[in-house]
Amino acid sequence: MAQLKIRHSKEKFYDKKKLLMELVMLIFILIMIAISIYAYATLPNVVPVHWNASGQADNYGNKWIAAFLIPIIYIIFSILAFILPAMDVFKDNIKKFYNYYYLMKIVFSVFFITLYIATLMPNYGYVFNMSYLIMIAIAILFFAIGYILRHVKRNFFIGIRTPWTLADDEVWDDTHRIGGVMFMAVSVILLIGLVFLKIEYILYIFIGLLLLMVIFLMLYSYFLYRKKYHSRK
Repeated sequence: MAQLKIRHSKEKFYDKKKLLMELVMLIFILIMIAISIYAYATLPNVVPVHWNASGQADNYGNKWIAAFLIPIIYIIFSILAFILPAMDVFKDNIKKFYNYYYLMKIVFSVFFITLYIATLMPNYGYVFNMSYLIMIAIAILFFAIGYILRHVKRNFFIGIRTPWTLADDEVWDDTHRIGGVMFMAVSVILLIGLVFLKIEYILYIFIGLLLLMVIFLMLYSYFLYRKKYHSRK
């Protein structure tokens, strides 16, 4: 039976270099706060807060939702992304791919800001199909995640965390190699689909591909683990 081998170093997770890099995340937070203050002061009292599959606004709410909801979510994300890796059982592993982890945080930060600005723009006279913009942003996000996943080492915080990937480094690495390719493939399919298909079909295709990918990676990690450890009996 596989054993979870954990070795801890006595070094602090965040050294001076990492803390300086984290200042960029603080800048993103300050940008979000500045935009939210401006938005709350200039938005009408009732604004669109939800868009349907066709990209048309179908629900409206108080302006504080549009001004503050996404920034609050982003700030919570940033705090957790800073604290949790240092608390992880495999924090020494996270140190090994910290540059890729940091890249992931930057990518998510750009995604949050893009999404936030996009939801505010219709209130200032800019007309566009919200669903197209969101799907393009998601496609780019998935491609970046796929690239990063191939470099992620075993941990409880980031990655494809199944009982079998968490139990073995080889199973983790093999699952993340193919998982990274699948994420990038989904990204390419979405971008191609946006050229030829209606946005409603793209949303269904995306949900279907996402479910298939989740199921496949769970089963794939299970069979890798089973093949490795049951073949020894």
